[in-house]
Amino acid sequence: MTRVLVVDDQPLFRAGLVALLNASADLTVVGEAGDGVTASALAESSRPDVILLDIRLPGLAALKRVAASARVLVLTTFDLDEYVHEALRLGAAGFVLKESEPARLIAAITAVASGEMQFGPTVMRRLVAAYLRGDSAVSPRSSAGLDELTDREREVLRLVGTGLTNTAIAARLTVTEGTVKTHLNRVMTKLRLTSRAQAVVMAYESGLVIPQAVARTA
Repeated sequence: MTRVLVVDDQPLFRAGLVALLNASADLTVVGEAGDGVTASALAESSRPDVILLDIRLPGLAALKRVAASARVLVLTTFDLDEYVHEALRLGAAGFVLKESEPARLIAAITAVASGEMQFGPTVMRRLVAAYLRGDSAVSPRSSAGLDELTDREREVLRLVGTGLTNTAIAARLTVTEGTVKTHLNRVMTKLRLTSRAQAVVMAYESGLVIPQAVARTA
């Protein structure tokens, strides 16, 4: 049973989310909050597996506080806005549009709880488009640290950056999923990353990801 904390400052929308998630056989809502302070306190006391958080909640500092307690799945009404890149840097494990179908939201929560990274298809397309435009938020930065990686570790990081799951990467490289996890753990240790989200950011900022390829598959 996946334990979920729902954080949204709109009471009616939050109530709808709580009802939807509690109706799922595999999910249970262990708390709800309308602000970052309450969310942080509940995250510590209720120990959720996933925190479903509205990206428009005043002050993204709330995300940094709660991300230390559980994996964070961000809800947004926008395909991509000025908060998305900062949310990634702070450790969000994925993004889902508020307009998504209920089944899509539930699947995203389950995936994030299992350790996967979740980008809605539209969010991924817009992220790639921003990269191609050369927006400052996602334009390439120094590749410092990548020279410490082996060729296989660099390839795993690149594939993580395109949004593939560990299972999909294993199939692409013809290795076991455990091998992929080992390579990714080494990448994160060498680059001092603390989440898969930060690995995605690094793949973009270093220029390791080939954005055209992502755009075709997003």
